[in-house]
Amino acid sequence: MQATDNLDQPLGAPALSKLKWRCRRGLLENDLFIARFFERHESRLTVGQAQAMEALMDLSDHDLLDLLLKRKEPEPALAEPGVVDLLRLLRV
Repeated sequence: MQATDNLDQPLGAPALSKLKWRCRRGLLENDLFIARFFERHESRLTVGQAQAMEALMDLSDHDLLDLLLKRKEPEPALAEPGVVDLLRLLRV
């Protein structure tokens, strides 16, 4: 199996639980976006999407909020297709 195949695998329950814990933020606005995302998508979240979410969680609260509110677009280092696709889901 290729590495890209692994990214499309469903995220297991233990990994989902860890990801949800990792996604807790200091700004309520970010938490609202993230909670809505999990309500809509957690049952079909993939390993690749979880990795993209981890990359977004490395941002500061204010930088993340700017991305979620479309005040700015991801920096080139963060603008991988998986992160951009996940950001679209978070913004809806």
